Amino acid sequence: MAKPELIYDANALLAEGPCWNEEEQLLLWVDIDGEALHFLDPLGADEAHPVGEKIGSAVFGTSGSVYMCTETGFYHYDRETREKTHIYDPEKGMHGNRFNDGKADPAGRYWSGTMVLEGEDNQAGLYCMGVDQRVHQVLDKVTVSNGMAWNEPEEIMYYIDTPRRTIRRFQIDLESGRLGELTCAFEVPEHFGFPDGMTIDADGRLWVAFFEGGCVRCIDPEEGRVVDKIELPASRVTSCCFGGRDMDELYITTARGGLSDEELEEQPHAGGIFRLKLDVRGARSYRFQDS
Repeated sequence: MAKPELIYDANALLAEGPCWNEEEQLLLWVDIDGEALHFLDPLGADEAHPVGEKIGSAVFGTSGSVYMCTETGFYHYDRETREKTHIYDPEKGMHGNRFNDGKADPAGRYWSGTMVLEGEDNQAGLYCMGVDQRVHQVLDKVTVSNGMAWNEPEEIMYYIDTPRRTIRRFQIDLESGRLGELTCAFEVPEHFGFPDGMTIDADGRLWVAFFEGGCVRCIDPEEGRVVDKIELPASRVTSCCFGGRDMDELYITTARGGLSDEELEEQPHAGGIFRLKLDVRGARSYRFQDS
């Protein structure tokens, strides 16, 4: 397999949450610790929008607006005026937590989870904002909410709570968003690194970023095995999504925050955005239904 190409040397502290806009051929991504929302044209420039607080994830709305989760909850964001409008904070007063990964699902809801920064494990949660912009808790006893993916034809949702070192598989009623039976799709060996963000391809295989693992692994959840591996020139690989004209390009985010000077010398492009063309098409980035 070819090596991923660096398409933007972002030097991001913690690049995360890539989200592809098919109409504009544009990559939305966030720098959590850099407190900024980014719009990257893979053929041109990157446009940074500082938001004034740590931002865990962002998604496009069907109207063209952006929705995001920051340290203080769910927001609507206007790309033109750069104004953010607060919607709801389900963890108001829980200062030891912050929002982390999030995505829109095939039905147009926005799912976003939190992670514990200070305090006991299992004090974070997974939340879902419906098309009515009402937010409810879906899972509790979470520690580091991370990757999500939906196998739409099979009505399955895959989910990662990083310290559990498992990829969980839920039956989901896509109409209501209600989660059903839980099973384990994959147990992550310790030497793999930490499972982080993920996406899914047209064949139902999961592409999982491994923080401190320096790679993205393709996992067949039906067989419970790794079928491919993409190595990155950065140890802290955070997430990935499919994009491009034919949805056959994998966009990969990485981080440089916390690396020593010696590690940065070995990984000069850590914190960059990478791309690799594959021989499989992937799931599109769904939008929040707001129109």
